[in-house]
Amino acid sequence: MVVADTIERNYWHPAFVGAMGLEFVNDKQHLIFDDEHILNHESIMMDLLIIKKNKSTVINNQIGKIFRRYNIIEYKSPDDGLTIDDYAKTISYAYLYKGLGSTVNQIPFDELTVTMIRDRMPRAFFNHVRELGGSVEQKHPGIFYIHGVVYTPTQFILTRELDTNLHSSLRMLTNRATEDDAERFLKLAHTFTKPGDKNYVNAVLQVSLSANREVFDNLRRIPAMCEALRDFMKEEIDKEIQAAVEKEHKKTIDTERVSMIKSLMRKQGLTAKDAMETLSIPAAEQERYAQIL
Repeated sequence: MVVADTIERNYWHPAFVGAMGLEFVNDKQHLIFDDEHILNHESIMMDLLIIKKNKSTVINNQIGKIFRRYNIIEYKSPDDGLTIDDYAKTISYAYLYKGLGSTVNQIPFDELTVTMIRDRMPRAFFNHVRELGGSVEQKHPGIFYIHGVVYTPTQFILTRELDTNLHSSLRMLTNRATEDDAERFLKLAHTFTKPGDKNYVNAVLQVSLSANREVFDNLRRIPAMCEALRDFMKEEIDKEIQAAVEKEHKKTIDTERVSMIKSLMRKQGLTAKDAMETLSIPAAEQERYAQIL
């Protein structure tokens, strides 16, 4: 279970950090992104810590409106659940982070916030919040504030319901992306020209393309979208081309070897195995050739 969770995290986490980087690209001069902030020597890590350089800076982004000085972000990949226990764990990260300050009250309670992100509605979690006497307020499309459970301001981000024109990068963190979302993200991606921002774009695209192969294959049939994908996915496309070349080369070698084996069998009366031994064909490959003959 731990191994599976680690694989899932390693698969989606870089795309999540990339999407958040693009989400706050207009405010990045005011923010510090601390990816996988380690909380103690046993490597308890927050998914993302976003620190406002100046606590008085106002973030106009819908997701960032709740932000104070120190903002703990927990991301759940598409197949992860989000329960009241996950909520408690994320809150504990915030309080552990506060408690590990180098001086007393270096990180005040009233300068912390918690954000949880997922692409599906956590209905059971919301029900638990209400059972505890709390409430859930939808502040913006896909953005819900959690009130009355803990002191720390908390929000839940439902990526699939975020405004398509304002949050296209986070909407791509799913294995159910639409062609409209993918096309909109590709058009937005071309507006990012700085190396760091382009790295964020590539991180999102790498994972989203793999998780939504059919959607991107359809877009590749549209000349403009194909060109847009080519610009950002050059490395992957080059790998596909190389794989195709190697496959064709291997096919040519196979054809030649089969012809030589048959020739030795016919002319010298050798068995298939003896013919392959004569040609110094590795034992690991002999069974495959035996099936072809």
